[in-house]
Amino acid sequence: MLSLSTILACTAAVAASPRVRRGQPDLPRPADPFADPKDDPYNPLKYIANDVLTAIAFSLVVLVALVQTWLTYRWKTRFMLAMVIGEYTFALGLAMRFGLHTNPEGKGLYIIEYLFVVLSPCAFIASNYVLLSRLARALHAPQHLLVPAARLTPLFLASDIATFLVQAAGGALSIAANDPKANKTGADVFLAGLALQLASFATFTGVFVRWAWRVRAHERGVWARDAGGVWWRDWRALAGALALSCAGILIRSVYRTIELSQGFEGHLATVEAYFYALDTLPLFLAVAIYVPFWPGRFVPPVIEAHAEDGEAAAHSTGTVVENEGSVEK
Repeated sequence: MLSLSTILACTAAVAASPRVRRGQPDLPRPADPFADPKDDPYNPLKYIANDVLTAIAFSLVVLVALVQTWLTYRWKTRFMLAMVIGEYTFALGLAMRFGLHTNPEGKGLYIIEYLFVVLSPCAFIASNYVLLSRLARALHAPQHLLVPAARLTPLFLASDIATFLVQAAGGALSIAANDPKANKTGADVFLAGLALQLASFATFTGVFVRWAWRVRAHERGVWARDAGGVWWRDWRALAGALALSCAGILIRSVYRTIELSQGFEGHLATVEAYFYALDTLPLFLAVAIYVPFWPGRFVPPVIEAHAEDGEAAAHSTGTVVENEGSVEK
């Protein structure tokens, strides 16, 4: 799900960012990096990472990743692998904060931390893209999507990669700049990439909300299909989980966009509480919600094998050609 170009783009953007480049050889290095981290030109975080918060966040994310690894195997939901892998890489990024607590001026540690914390949510986003397409097909309701289900995932993934390339271009311009004006231009391009990524996912969320509303309004039988059973086996519970996941990712995306608009030394970027409240917590909820509402319990694995060939017809006629007899609950 995550292409090499996306990883390289994010790496270039992070390495080129003013936050990483801020420490200059001619500036005196403080005798005690723990005494005044906010004014330390070599401390990229501008604070000392809290090991207790890091341990809690790391443990919870790893726990969710382990549970979802088992769920992926149990329900054969390969389309959720991107999310599971992203959880492990997100946890790796959080783990780097242990090193930053010990060595707050560690440039290499910061680059790794920032890279994995910023990049990993792309995997969460990608899984949500795929999930909506699969759910629409499983319910025989892809005709209510604004975009054909077969094109929805590639379209939004391409948008994700494009926005990261914009960020990389801004980072490259910033690092090559010889004057403050060019440096600011690079930072503005980097910010534009983040804003475009936010707009892309907000658009996807709108597509999902519209689809759910149209199914409720025009497919009463589909909407109430699981009404007679227990609520945790109702497909609408999975739709609610997807909605919560989208909300968490949107909160995080808005936070990151505003954070960069303030600059790498702005208030949002230099207060650890904001990182956990507006980035880590929303992202954790965005993935943890799928533990009780694992998509494999609602979307049959046969969708992976047989839905692609009938996609064009499904979008135009509202009919999905499936071999339902082979579905194993």
